[in-house]
Amino acid sequence: MNATAILTKREAEIAELLAWGAAKKEVANTLYISTRTVENTARNIYEKVGAQKATELCVWWFCAKCGVPWEISPIKRIIAIILLTAFIQCNIFEDQKYERFFRRIGRTERIERRRIEEDNELEYLLT
Repeated sequence: MNATAILTKREAEIAELLAWGAAKKEVANTLYISTRTVENTARNIYEKVGAQKATELCVWWFCAKCGVPWEISPIKRIIAIILLTAFIQCNIFEDQKYERFFRRIGRTERIERRRIEEDNELEYLLT
């Protein structure tokens, strides 16, 4: 994303409304312009800013205009990595627990099938 992108006054108005989550039709109604004008201006904004989605435009707007830092501090990165690692480990242990559970179910089903087959063989021999 281009942190130093310079927008015209109209582009800034439209970018702000889009960043706050307004639909293009709502922006057009608010600014008394056509939806097509909003679409063309939004395309220019995305090009200048280097964004491809509305969420990226939102991030750019809040970082550029509201003083939100562009980079995450190293402490936050470390905390995020620790939490992510803990989350992954919990999921791995949960998967292993379910795997054991399903193995047990599979074993039980095989035993049941064997019993049914043996009963069928016994019935066949008795008839």
